Amino acid sequence: MSILTRDEILKEITAGQIKIDPFDPEDIGPASIDLRLDNQFRVFKKLHTTFDVTEDANYEDITEFVEVEERFLLLPGESVLGITQETVTLPPYLCGWLDGRSRFARLGLTVHVTAGFMQPGISNKQVLEINNVSPIPLYLYPGTKVCQFIFQKCIGTAVYTGRFSSQKMGDRKL
Repeated sequence: MSILTRDEILKEITAGQIKIDPFDPEDIGPASIDLRLDNQFRVFKKLHTTFDVTEDANYEDITEFVEVEERFLLLPGESVLGITQETVTLPPYLCGWLDGRSRFARLGLTVHVTAGFMQPGISNKQVLEINNVSPIPLYLYPGTKVCQFIFQKCIGTAVYTGRFSSQKMGDRKL
């Protein structure tokens, strides 16, 4: 299993195998592509009860949808769900990893806490599990390149058809 470099990413995009929408070639680095933060978030409700973490658990039950015009305030210790502006489409022979960017990690911002693996065959926006682990409030601005997507070749082919296979804006808000 290999990581795709810039030239290989561009070859796959040119061949129509990888689709990034919207796409800017300037966003491709040596072995990843930067993705931008959208203006839509899911904020955790301030509940005074417990929540059962089971296979049937639904994050929508404990979060509320928020759309910002200019910026989003993330307080110290706070978690929020965000989403990328870009839709990423992968062929059945590529998977990927979503990771933060070091410039923001140095500020105490984590953008993908636990579920960083992206299945082969996806075609969706990427949900970000954003946390402020710094002691100071941070403003998040839509359009900021907060994360990077790393492409990896699979041995064999597969297509993800699970619960989150169509993370798009519109009828479903995150």
